[in-house]
Amino acid sequence: MQASTQQVIEKKLADTLTPEFLQVENESSQHAGHAHGGLDSHFKVTIVCADFTTLSRVARHKRVYKILSEELAGSVHALVIKAFSVEEWSSQQGQQIS
Repeated sequence: MQASTQQVIEKKLADTLTPEFLQVENESSQHAGHAHGGLDSHFKVTIVCADFTTLSRVARHKRVYKILSEELAGSVHALVIKAFSVEEWSSQQGQQIS
């Protein structure tokens, strides 16, 4: 059985970056009927990684884009990336709780 695009994205990011937290959401159904709307066309990635501590937001995004270059050249039309260092994630989670 062939892995879904979501599973491929999850595996590539998990294997390459070993994140503390990873969530991949398939938002394709929200874009049905639009140009480039398909079953596996729109994704949102939230990723928390210790390696992101010294990287700018742009550098983090570039790293994710490079890892997923095959998928972005294929069926994935849109990718929302929320990339955090462990410290940023902890701080954000603390703000959301209070």
